[in-house]
Amino acid sequence: MKVRVTKRSAAVTDIPIHTEFIKLQDFLKFANAVESGGMAKTMIQAGEVKVNGEVCQMRGRKLHPGDVVSYLGGAWRVTEDAAG
Repeated sequence: MKVRVTKRSAAVTDIPIHTEFIKLQDFLKFANAVESGGMAKTMIQAGEVKVNGEVCQMRGRKLHPGDVVSYLGGAWRVTEDAAG
C-alpha cells in the first residue's frame, strides 16, 4: 500500500497574542497546530517541535513576539496584538 504525504505550505502564519508571553504548549493549542494539550505535550516531549529553528522539549518555554514555532511542516510566528 502506498501512502502519500503532503507537506503544509512553507509560509509562516502570524499569531497575535494579547499578553507579554505565551507558553509553548498553550501556543500550539492557540494556533490550532494541535487538537489538545495532551497532544501538544506528547509532540513537544518527543522532540517534534522547533522554536526558532531548534528542537525544544520544554512545554513551559515562554514565547515572545518574534519567536517562530514549527511543527509537522507548519510554521507560526508569535506577534503582538495590534489592538493591545
